[in-house]
Amino acid sequence: MPQFGGGAQCAACQKTVYHAEEIQCNGRSFHKTCFICLTCRKGLDSHTVAAHESEVYCKSCYGKKYGPKGYGYGQGAGALSSDPLDGDRPQEQSRPKPSSGGNTKFSQKFGCSDRCPRCSKAVYAAEKIMGAGKPWHKTCFRCALCGKSLESTTVTDKEGEIYCKVCYAKNFGPKGFGLGNEAMLEERE
Repeated sequence: MPQFGGGAQCAACQKTVYHAEEIQCNGRSFHKTCFICLTCRKGLDSHTVAAHESEVYCKSCYGKKYGPKGYGYGQGAGALSSDPLDGDRPQEQSRPKPSSGGNTKFSQKFGCSDRCPRCSKAVYAAEKIMGAGKPWHKTCFRCALCGKSLESTTVTDKEGEIYCKVCYAKNFGPKGFGLGNEAMLEERE
């Protein structure tokens, strides 16, 4: 009987992969259902895959297994575990602790010394936005007067506080006739 179609061999199950169900990674073919993390068995796609030689992992497991190790790295790039990976860590005792109030053990362990000026809580790299030379949480990065959410293109600062351009212009901008503020209205009346 003649053989129709055919395809490459799946790197995970060694069965034939037809084009309609084929996913390629590092020159190897996989079934969609076989394209899973070697460690946690989660399904992968082009955004979540991290390959190491002939093995495929999700980015989190790849970071735990092959990412940087040691103090300040959270047991690999993809981990946020508060349990130490190996027994004693002499770096923790020798590292000075931040002196600002309200420190949690978590922020001390992972070396977060940045504090948000609005809420005074720790600001971690994943949520940090810089404005007025200070780190802010994304949720705290709002105009001090009207509360409008700000972006790098809409923020202005004065004396360490951040404002939207409209509030800044009303309160700190030039005043007088022809500048579209209250001074113009007062002169006409």
